[in-house]
Amino acid sequence: MMNSTILWFVLLFCGLTLAQDDVKTTEIEKPGKAVSCHPDMCDLLIEFGAMTEKLRAVEARLRDSETRLKDSETRLQNSETRLKDSETRMTDSETRLQNSETRLKDSENQIRELKNKERTKVIFSAATGGGDRIIGPFNTDTTLIYRTVITNIGNAYSPYTGIFTAPVAGVYYFTIFYHANGHRPGMLLLYKNNQVMVMTDDHQCGYDTADNGGNAAFLQLQPGDQVYVLMRANTHVYGSDVHTTFSGSLVTQM
Repeated sequence: MMNSTILWFVLLFCGLTLAQDDVKTTEIEKPGKAVSCHPDMCDLLIEFGAMTEKLRAVEARLRDSETRLKDSETRLQNSETRLKDSETRMTDSETRLQNSETRLKDSENQIRELKNKERTKVIFSAATGGGDRIIGPFNTDTTLIYRTVITNIGNAYSPYTGIFTAPVAGVYYFTIFYHANGHRPGMLLLYKNNQVMVMTDDHQCGYDTADNGGNAAFLQLQPGDQVYVLMRANTHVYGSDVHTTFSGSLVTQM
């Protein structure tokens, strides 16, 4: 619009000049009308018009480029937004994956522990042995040694000391049984470390020729705890491979 105004002012100036000068003029075509001007001026106007058209074309191209640039910037911003969203989702996925791997390791460890618990078997049973004989009475309390091993899975019981040593933490079940002569007292005590857990006994009787007794207990033990049977001083039991026994087994690990 501004270029057209300038062009018309130039043409108007040229027309006024030519009207005052008595020189040869040339007509140029302008949309809707013809304008007379000096030949040199006409050439200048023609070049100016061409430059104006080129300027319009350049301006149009510039506006088009600016529009495309804005579109590109918008698409770039959208791409960056999508990229950030993707990175966020990837981070979330990595976090969930790490959590899943942690839970998987925990599950594997639990399964491994359960398998180890299943593989840990502790079962024993032993008798006093040594042939048919009377054991005792002694002047002091005496740890009864069960020398004839019937079963000793896990090797937690020692037939040399008469002591059971817990290999793992858990709940164990123990039993003690004895046979004795009724004419003498008999008394057995089941110990956990230095503490009496249960006992079985029978008093001396003049008319009773034989006695039998027993007891049992569930004991919660830690690794290294010891369980054994103590025969009280001045008492006795009947020893053989089948009569007086001491048994135990691991019920469950803790």
